[in-house]
Amino acid sequence: MIIPIVILDVFLEIYHQVTFRLLSIPRIPRGDYVRIDRHKLSYLRPAQKVFCAYCGYANGLLHYAVRIAAESEKYWCGIMHKMNKNDSFIVPEHHKDFIEYGDEKTYRAELERAKSEAKK
Repeated sequence: MIIPIVILDVFLEIYHQVTFRLLSIPRIPRGDYVRIDRHKLSYLRPAQKVFCAYCGYANGLLHYAVRIAAESEKYWCGIMHKMNKNDSFIVPEHHKDFIEYGDEKTYRAELERAKSEAKK
């Protein structure tokens, strides 16, 4: 699993640095998500230290990727998903400020507001 994670890391960081700079989206501090420190614990066996380093990296990177995707989604498409009765879809936290599904009037107003702000 380490090779796919490292490949994801490389491409994610290229996307993050290039796209967020071009669109003036505030960049996400990587260190807030990826922390590799448990391997320093003296009471862990060598194999456990390797596993702890991997888990800190992999889980931190995936958490970081979710945040980058969330900020991208806010920028590109801040519209909630359609919810059905008895829907088991887990709504992401960052969707709370999104426009309701099907609310074209608010969507168009937000587009105009964003365009006028961009011209300033």
